[in-house]
Amino acid sequence: MPEHIRYARNRREFLTDCFCGAGSLAFASMMARTQAFAAAAPRFNPLAPKPPHMPEHAKAKAFIFVYMAGGPSHLETWDPKPLLNQLDGQKRPAEFGEVKYQNVNSQSRILGCKRTFQKYGKSGIEVSDLFPNQAEVVDDLCIIRSMHGDMVVHSAAQYQMMTGRVIPGFPAMGSWVVYGLGSEAESLPAYVVMPAPEGAQEAGLPMYQHGFLPAVYQPTMLRPGAKPVLNLDLPKGVSLDERRKTIDFIRSLNETNLPGEDPEFAARISAYDTAFKMQTEAPEVFDISKEPRETLDLYGVGDPKTDDYGRRCLLARRMVEKGVRFVCVVSGGGAADTEWDAHADIEKNHLKMAAMTDKPVAGLIKDLKRRGMLDSTIVLWGGEFGRSPESEKSKGRDHHNTGFSMWVAGGGFKGGTVYGATDAIGLKATEDPVHFRDLHATLLYQMGLDQDALSYMYLGRKERLTEVRGEIIKGIIG
Repeated sequence: MPEHIRYARNRREFLTDCFCGAGSLAFASMMARTQAFAAAAPRFNPLAPKPPHMPEHAKAKAFIFVYMAGGPSHLETWDPKPLLNQLDGQKRPAEFGEVKYQNVNSQSRILGCKRTFQKYGKSGIEVSDLFPNQAEVVDDLCIIRSMHGDMVVHSAAQYQMMTGRVIPGFPAMGSWVVYGLGSEAESLPAYVVMPAPEGAQEAGLPMYQHGFLPAVYQPTMLRPGAKPVLNLDLPKGVSLDERRKTIDFIRSLNETNLPGEDPEFAARISAYDTAFKMQTEAPEVFDISKEPRETLDLYGVGDPKTDDYGRRCLLARRMVEKGVRFVCVVSGGGAADTEWDAHADIEKNHLKMAAMTDKPVAGLIKDLKRRGMLDSTIVLWGGEFGRSPESEKSKGRDHHNTGFSMWVAGGGFKGGTVYGATDAIGLKATEDPVHFRDLHATLLYQMGLDQDALSYMYLGRKERLTEVRGEIIKGIIG
C-alpha cells in the first residue's frame, strides 16, 4: 500500500472523515433547492400594475398632460371679458381689489382683448378664435375658469402645478400616479416627458422629477425632434440573443446582491430591462410612418407650424395605447417669446403658440375618442398661471395667479361643462375657486387613487401630492 494513505484508527475518525463528503453532498443539495426556489419565485417588479385604492371610482387608467408652458392668458383663450375693451387704457377700478405682480404696477392700465369669441357645440361654450380646432371638440372639454395658485413667478408656480409644492425636491404628478398604479407598459417607460425643442422651463428638470420617491418612479425624458430616443437599434454585430444574454447576466449579478426588495436595486434592474425591451419593441411605437395619412393630417404632421407638437401628441396617444401611465407633452420653453409668456406682445405671442398647438391638441382628443380611449384617458390642458388684465410694456400681459383657466377631458370628466368663474375683468377667481391641490385631488380620484392613501413616509412625515388635503371637485365629474 502507498505510504501516503492514512486509514482511520477508530470509529470517531472514520465518522469525521465521512462528514466531509456527506456534508458537501448535503450542502450541494441545499443550494440546489435554494436556487430552485429563487428561480420559481416571482421577481420583484416595482412597476408592476397595482389595483387602485377605490376601484369603484377608477374611470381613467392613463393621463396625458398637454402643458402650455409660460402661462397662457385666460382672457384671450377660455374666459371672455367684454368689460376689458370698455376699460381699455384706464386704471383698474378700485372695487376689484389688489393683487401682487412682478411688473404691473400703479401706473399700468387695463389692456383690451383683440380676440373674438363664439359659441360652439351643443353646450354653446364660448371659445376664442385662437382655437378653431379645439372649438370642434368643446363638448368633450370641461373648462375650469376659476383656477388659482399661490405663486406669481414661473419656477415656484411650475413646482406647485406639477408637485403641489412651491419648492423643488417633491415628486411630480407623473411619479405619484406611477407610484400608486404601476405601469401596464412592459417595453416602454411608465412616465414620459416630451419637452419642447426650444429649451427647458424656468423650474428645470426638478419640476418633473420623482423627488424622494424611489428612483424607479423618475420620468424618462425624450429628445425633441424626429428621433426622440437614441440608440434604439442593436449595435452592429450583436444579435438579439446575445443582447438578451448580456441583460440576463447583468440581472443575475444584481440579484445576487439584491437585499430583499431594495427599491434602488430594483430601479437599476428595471432600467436595464426596459432599455433592452425598448431596443426590441419600442422602434415600432416611435415610427409613425405607418400611420394613415388621415391620422397624420389630424395631428398636423407635415405642416411646418404643427409638425413638431403634432408628432409628440401622436406619440403620446401611441404610448398610452401601449400601457404607458403618464405622458407630459410640453409646448414652449427657453425664452419668453418661445413659450406662452407674453410680456411684450400678447397678440404676437399667442397667435404663434396657438397656431403650433391648437390642431394637434384637438387631433389628440378626436383620435382618442374614435379609438374608444378617451373615457379611460385623462387629458389636461393648461399652464402654471394666466395673464394680467393690465398691460405690461403697452401690448403684453404680466404673470397672473389669482384667477385663470385650465381644461380637462376624458377620464369620466363632464364634457361640455364650464366650472367656476372670475370677476368681470378676470382678476380673481370669485365663483367655485379651484386651487392646484383641489385639481390634483380630483385627478387622482378619477384614477381611483385616494389622496390620503397615496402617501410616502419621508423625514418622519407622510407626504402626499396634495400637501395637506385637496377638495374633490364633484361638479366636474360624472
